[in-house]
Amino acid sequence: MSQTSKANLKKILIGVAVVVVILGLAAYRYTQKTQQDNVLSIGISPPYAELLQTVANEVEKDGIHVKLVEFSDWQAPNIAVQNRDIDANFFQQSVFLKNAIKQTNYDLHAFGIGSGSHVGLYSKQYKSLDALPQNARVVIPSDPVNSARALILLDRAGLIKIKDVNNELSTLQDIVSNPKQLKFLEVEGPQTALAYDDADLIFGFPHYLNMAKKADPHSALFLDPIDKKYAILFVTRTDYQDQNQKLEKFIHAFQNSQKVREILDKDFGKDMWFAGWK
Repeated sequence: MSQTSKANLKKILIGVAVVVVILGLAAYRYTQKTQQDNVLSIGISPPYAELLQTVANEVEKDGIHVKLVEFSDWQAPNIAVQNRDIDANFFQQSVFLKNAIKQTNYDLHAFGIGSGSHVGLYSKQYKSLDALPQNARVVIPSDPVNSARALILLDRAGLIKIKDVNNELSTLQDIVSNPKQLKFLEVEGPQTALAYDDADLIFGFPHYLNMAKKADPHSALFLDPIDKKYAILFVTRTDYQDQNQKLEKFIHAFQNSQKVREILDKDFGKDMWFAGWK
């Protein structure tokens, strides 16, 4: 073989190698993009971990890979969605979302609806609301929305009177009658369950009470009625593009899963939760 032929063959082999590398990179990038398009990241509060992991396992067979990100507070999940660090979150109801948007001007909206639950008034020491003493210590959530929800419930229970029971942002300053001179202590929502042993009365969330192993959610001295506006929402940015309908399929699986209903019964208690989408 002449030197010229050898040189031409070398050029051809180099050219083929370059093409193979380019095609390999293109295939890799396509695979990576496809995998990314099929990854759904959802921010959650710890009590929803098992619940949503069950749904994640169900949609995995459809090629949808779900990454659940746990947050210990009720502010970070919205920040993460707003900053596009995650696709969606699942921890808040419509009143909370509305107030968060008002306070932050975030571009968020409800993409879908999940389940909701009753909330109630619980006491370790007293078996009835009538038995509560003067100056009883009452623990309620510190965030504006759930604090108001607690005050509305206390009003309905006949323990206090507030200016407007329909005001979703009522505060302690809106109390116009407090016959037992109740003393209020505000703590972060998830911490109300931990106050069960020491306070005279707490405003409690069933799943947090179960999680803390403090009380049977059915043991409430007073429960709120079902109100669909308190169903937990799947929240995204308003400009979120649901590639391959990942989130839509996830929500559909959530709403139709028998395993989800079983976990809700276990975590919240039978008859303590409701389907917000029905």
